[in-house]
Amino acid sequence: MSELKPWLKNYPKEVPATLEYSTEPVHKYLEVTVKKFPDKVALHFMGKELTFKQLYEDAQSFAGYLQANLGVQKGDRVAIMLPNSPQNVICFFGILIAGGVVVETNPLYTERELEHQMNDSGAKVIVTMDILYPRVAKVMPRTDLKHIIVTAIKDFLPFPKNLVYPYIQKKQYGIVVNVKHEGSTHLLTEVLKQKKKKLMEYDINIDEDIALLQYTGGTTGVAKGVMLTHKNVNANTTMNQAWVFKAQPAKEVILGILPFFHVFGLTTVMILSVKMAAKLILMPKFDALETLKAIQKHRVTLFPGAPTIFIGLLKHPDLKKYDLSSIEACISGSAPLPHEVQEKFEAITGGKLVEGYGLSEASPVTHSNFLWGAVRVKGSIGVPYPDTDSKIVSSETEEEMPAGEIGELIIKGPQVMKGYWNRPEETAQTIKDGWLHTGDLGYMDENGYFYVVDRKKDLIIAGGFNIYPREIEEVLYQHPDVVEAVVAGVPDPYRGETVKAYIVLKEGVTVTAEEMNKYARKFLTAYKVPRLYEFRSELPKTAVGKILRRMLVDEEIKKLEEEAKKHA
Repeated sequence: MSELKPWLKNYPKEVPATLEYSTEPVHKYLEVTVKKFPDKVALHFMGKELTFKQLYEDAQSFAGYLQANLGVQKGDRVAIMLPNSPQNVICFFGILIAGGVVVETNPLYTERELEHQMNDSGAKVIVTMDILYPRVAKVMPRTDLKHIIVTAIKDFLPFPKNLVYPYIQKKQYGIVVNVKHEGSTHLLTEVLKQKKKKLMEYDINIDEDIALLQYTGGTTGVAKGVMLTHKNVNANTTMNQAWVFKAQPAKEVILGILPFFHVFGLTTVMILSVKMAAKLILMPKFDALETLKAIQKHRVTLFPGAPTIFIGLLKHPDLKKYDLSSIEACISGSAPLPHEVQEKFEAITGGKLVEGYGLSEASPVTHSNFLWGAVRVKGSIGVPYPDTDSKIVSSETEEEMPAGEIGELIIKGPQVMKGYWNRPEETAQTIKDGWLHTGDLGYMDENGYFYVVDRKKDLIIAGGFNIYPREIEEVLYQHPDVVEAVVAGVPDPYRGETVKAYIVLKEGVTVTAEEMNKYARKFLTAYKVPRLYEFRSELPKTAVGKILRRMLVDEEIKKLEEEAKKHA
């Protein structure tokens, strides 16, 4: 076994090579936990707390309303377009209890992005915030959406915050949205007040039935739905729990900053906290000072995050005023973790911070460095999780590469997706003989530790978000004055990479970076909008006319190196 999987010899004795997984659907985790710990606090949100019993009852009520009032049946897609909040957790489990499929949707989406995701998924119902209601209502006629369920941050705030918050929201967003519980619009507060209805229980085949449609960008620039079955999500949740083997059920406090519309946050934070009966501290967005306060106040023990979050905390001027010593374990994902950030964070907290690796198509975690009891290697993404096989193969021949040689990273395991929603051809290109082809280049050393040397060819990872250049380029090309455009990720000390657009304009036309930025913001989520613009008379190309994106990136790196030499 160790010859076929050399990483197993590095496993600490507390982490088994193979695990036992639940044979029940994902929502059964909540049912099991509520029986054991009904009165334990499940969620904390801006001063308001919900016990597991309250969470379960609300999820049951929501499920009943979906079935009886909105006609949701097994396999129907229901979208959640919410920040991290009690409503998100209630609706997630409620949809699964009703037999539905969850479609987590980024609250930052523009109308164009939202319309694509709703049409692609075929969602019939969406749950959203009051301030997002106008955007959803505008898109609704162009989709299959039949019902909008609306909630507000104030709905789950304690008194008197619930009275004050609408004024804060008006000042912050400049809008007040009044929505009535009538017709195709439903208020979540009214939904949860309804008399409990008898639920229709469906037989769930955990191997085949989808729990979650997780949308991810593609090299084509079009977001596609990753089909994650109940088995996939169960497997990855169990693997994550096994990895943090020192964590004790019902005694942990997990910080919920990672957004639940991303499967990293959904699996390692929301679902894991319910499975472990942990207290989940919900934060709707990352704010360094509020995060430092939350860690100290709630004595947070587990903290999954992204490098930008850890960097943001380390850079805060009041960092030393806060006690972060409760932190025991942090797994960083979404982007490479700088070694100096890891060392500084561990020195300040006394806990462990390690880098992991994953992708939406694998629910998402496949590799990680060890937190305790084993060697961790600088620059490595670690070793495969239990029951996960991984190897490096030639991109041309698909033959396995010897240790130390670079090839494509491929993965096999129970967390690997069923496929892409309504995209059998793309599924066949990505999963071959059960192996998930990541498109990432890397190598394995002789001890079984893996390294990623380059992400998918054109992928930009900025602030932990995956950004696909072609989607941005398509928007830029729609500008009436743009002749050519190419987008690339250029080095950035904080975000890892930042988005830069290189543009050739029509002859005799002048467009400023400010004007182009304003245009891009109409069609793109904020994190996808280029931070830098460079206008050129021409772009470097191959003999057949293909723009040389890599040459532009190399120019940026050279500029930075020359700048560094000047200041050395």
